[in-house]
Amino acid sequence: MQLPNLHYISQGETPQEHLKNIKSACTAGATLVQLRLKNLSPKKVLKFASEAKEITDHYQTRLIINDHYRIAKEVKADGVHLGRTDTCPSIARKYLESWQIIGGTANTISDCNALIAKNVDYIGVGPYHFTKTKESLSPILGLEGYAAILEKLKTTIPIIAVGGITVTDVPEILKTGVYGVAVATAITKDFNTITLFKKILEKSDIEEQVWKPKQTV
Repeated sequence: MQLPNLHYISQGETPQEHLKNIKSACTAGATLVQLRLKNLSPKKVLKFASEAKEITDHYQTRLIINDHYRIAKEVKADGVHLGRTDTCPSIARKYLESWQIIGGTANTISDCNALIAKNVDYIGVGPYHFTKTKESLSPILGLEGYAAILEKLKTTIPIIAVGGITVTDVPEILKTGVYGVAVATAITKDFNTITLFKKILEKSDIEEQVWKPKQTV
């Protein structure tokens, strides 16, 4: 599938709130949603993943399941996103259907190269800013971090920036060479921002620019 360049990562105090927010995101025009449920039994994740799939199917939105590759296969989600301490992408690849995609999480050039060697379909690189959505946060990258990684990486695998990203951050982030962005809080706070994110991401003139570090005097 053609990977959307805007990913909404679900949030909520309860699984039901995750589903409500997923529906709101789909209604607002989200083209890819990642269901990210933590600290739940596989049985409960399966239940809510099935409900999320019904919602995303209705809106023709792509659905990615965080962590649980077996559940991703069972509910026929579009793929799975695996964190740095989750199942090895190579193991998940053998289990999933050929049309299901696998994303991985990275913080360094080494992480990226390891994921490329395991044939992931996209890499979520971050965090860009500090974010409360992660319990144990890797070092903040900022624009310089993305620029350094993208300059050395030389890969056709889409790089998705993630971590505390807002609408105003996107133009500069795109100049580093990333393919797109994954957003949680900024969208959950106001689902209307999905339209703004998409407009900026679609601007080819921004994509063609190159990010340069600010000169210090």
